[in-house]
Amino acid sequence: MCGINGILHIQSQKKVDNRLLTKMRDSLEHRGPDDSGVFIENNIGFGHRRLSILDVSAAGHQPFLSDNERYVMVYNGAIYNFKEFYPELKSNGFDIKTSSDTEVLMKLYELYGLKMLSRLNGMFAFAIWDKLEKKLVLVRDRMGVKPLYYSFYNETFYFASEQKALFTAGVPLKIAQDGLEEYIFNRFVTGKNTLYQNVNKVLPGHSMTIHEGGKITSNKWWNLKKEIQNQPKIKNPVEWFKETFDDSVRLRMVSDVPVGVLLSGGLDSSSILTSLNHQNYKSVQTFNIGFKEEEHNESHLAKKMAEKFGYDFHTMQLEGTALYDNLIESTYLQDEPIMHLSEPHLLALSKMAKPHVKVLLSGEGADELMGGYVRYKTLQYPSLLNSIATIGNLDLFEKNPRYEKLIRYSQISKKSDLIFYNGCNIYPEDISKTFGIHATPKNEYRRKIYKEAKALYPDNLRRQALYFDQQTYLRSLLYRNDRVTMGASIECREPFLDQRLIIGLGSLEDKWMFTGKKGKFILKTAMQDRLPEEILKFKKVGLSAPWGDYLIKSPAFKDELESFSKSDLFRMPYFENINIKQLIQNLEKGDIRMIPYIMPLFMMHIWMKSYANKF
Repeated sequence: MCGINGILHIQSQKKVDNRLLTKMRDSLEHRGPDDSGVFIENNIGFGHRRLSILDVSAAGHQPFLSDNERYVMVYNGAIYNFKEFYPELKSNGFDIKTSSDTEVLMKLYELYGLKMLSRLNGMFAFAIWDKLEKKLVLVRDRMGVKPLYYSFYNETFYFASEQKALFTAGVPLKIAQDGLEEYIFNRFVTGKNTLYQNVNKVLPGHSMTIHEGGKITSNKWWNLKKEIQNQPKIKNPVEWFKETFDDSVRLRMVSDVPVGVLLSGGLDSSSILTSLNHQNYKSVQTFNIGFKEEEHNESHLAKKMAEKFGYDFHTMQLEGTALYDNLIESTYLQDEPIMHLSEPHLLALSKMAKPHVKVLLSGEGADELMGGYVRYKTLQYPSLLNSIATIGNLDLFEKNPRYEKLIRYSQISKKSDLIFYNGCNIYPEDISKTFGIHATPKNEYRRKIYKEAKALYPDNLRRQALYFDQQTYLRSLLYRNDRVTMGASIECREPFLDQRLIIGLGSLEDKWMFTGKKGKFILKTAMQDRLPEEILKFKKVGLSAPWGDYLIKSPAFKDELESFSKSDLFRMPYFENINIKQLIQNLEKGDIRMIPYIMPLFMMHIWMKSYANKF
């Protein structure tokens, strides 16, 4: 919905520089082109860029002051159930002057403080300055749908929706060695750390308070493990799922501007579409990205679904120069090297949607909640992996990429590492052999989440992997979704990530996740009377793209590949043992096994060139 930023000088006599605060704020203009504002009072300053979704009038302007002028707030997100609080607020003597969720959030904070957080259904990152107690409170939503970063630098606390605003304020851009290791071994940096030294995230489901004098306290206000343990038994899981999912979709249609759907043609986005149709929503716009390669394409199914319900269908393909340009732009928006490899496609799709809608619904989260990835199957019988490892030594499957990857995965012996690297394309042994990098990351946050997963689901690697991915991999997907949609000034909402669904699904038996070949049994069962058979049974594609072809066949990338082979990246001590020219030659000869080795390095090269050099 918005971009937020702020500066708090720990030395209270130091005044906030309006020019610097505004420069920070306007580096986030893509997040909020509709309005902007600042608040400065001595050593504290807030900036806000607004994308107006609820109450598009000037009444929703931020920074937002409480009626008694004690509190000032900047807020990014959407509280879907905000109208439910109207009677309660009125009975407590509050006047409701706007139709925005911002006002409700402020008044709930005045009334209950942070105790109100457990009652919110939404996605949010906000900061509140208490003028009386001279304290700054930062809060982030349960799953981390909305981003929030901070840095202490030169006795000043900076925060913002994106890292680029911190660098704009003068925080130095320096790569953290731990972050670099995580990027190479695990694809992304998790927990409160980032790729950068001295730049951190407020953790999802956490609040942070910076008191006068610089003392910091942190509080975990939402604990998924405890929530799942305290969930009452669900008597009829299919009916419960249908009702809760429909209600989640309904809540995420709360908007004063048009809403559309990111429609891949797969089960997850089609379930959202059929729920909208079931609830009689009209004039829904759908947006799809297609591929000319049949194995990557679901467009025909998406078109069929949209036409079935009489919804408008928009589709596009992204190739050549347009792909390259969107890669450069999405890398800048992402603030870090892209790792899902679908970022340029989603950015282009969001740009296509922009003239039609201001909000998009996405099917993100269904796979991690309900076991939708094939990779979870390998964890059902870990002892079988030992047999596969033995067969693998015979080189029978080296020509089949999927089996070849499974054989490499089967070499992992520790159960914790089977979870840590389940979502990776290359594994520690591969990195050691091919990159000459032998020391694995500390992974303290991943170890903490794995410990929780083991306590919650003892001796059940598949469920441990789901819980682990919800706290790690899924967050990287949400980070991607936020950046590419907000890069086109569109808000992205995820109906599968309603807390009632997350907690309830976490409490169900395995059979509701893993029955059948493709997982997500409860979703298929709930949707079997709403969706055609070809959607329910279609082979999962996901948003994958043929990057090997792009690199060696697309004229737009050929020059870049040449530049990549000579990149400064390979002068860094960490990468100095990589023979990148050999890897590229192998790819050019048709060895597609090189793609998972080349892509993280190629994307880091693009990041160094198009992002790091700007700061």
